[in-house]
Amino acid sequence: MKGKLVVIEGLDGSGKSTQLQLLPGLLEEAGVDSRTISFPDYDDPSSTLVKMYLSGAFGGTADAVNAYAASIFYAADRYASYKRHWGDYYASGGLVLAGRYVTSNAVHQMSKLPEEEWEAYLSWLYDLEYEKTGIPKPDLVLFLDMPPAVSQRLLAGRYGGDESKKDLHERDAAYQRRCRQAARFAALYSGWQTVSCAADGRLLSPKRIGEALFMAVKKIL
Repeated sequence: MKGKLVVIEGLDGSGKSTQLQLLPGLLEEAGVDSRTISFPDYDDPSSTLVKMYLSGAFGGTADAVNAYAASIFYAADRYASYKRHWGDYYASGGLVLAGRYVTSNAVHQMSKLPEEEWEAYLSWLYDLEYEKTGIPKPDLVLFLDMPPAVSQRLLAGRYGGDESKKDLHERDAAYQRRCRQAARFAALYSGWQTVSCAADGRLLSPKRIGEALFMAVKKIL
């Protein structure tokens, strides 16, 4: 019996980790068991190429590695995670909550390409990961839409103002703006559910955002 896969996606600093901590508790209160996963899996050797890329080992900017090569780094990490850590739980009917997924390649790597190539990239990406490697397609993708200016303030708070702690993606504000454009395109193209996380430049409370995510997940169970 196939399970359910829910993905929480968003730009860096959009609150994905916070919601991935809150949502299981809300579901448990409703009598629903779940398991959380997060990508990249930095604690596993499968993320070695991802860590090298984000540290700047292949070049000092996000554009130093093309969209297709970088996508393969992340795809390998996801495949290893699925086969080793959560595939059996999912196959037995479990509810899996993922912080990032194939959707992150759509957000971060597609933004490196000209807009006229975005549809072709998404077709290639979805074929690679869902058809060729065979990892599950999400039943629901919840895109946390956060204005880059707000997310940058949150990142600054996370690292105590130390810019050196940001990775290759996080410290590039122009890249983050391009990612938001790509994410909005991917959301429309792929049928993601967009959840606004700020109003008038101010962050909504994690509780309010969490309640919106919980209601969305309930509808697919």
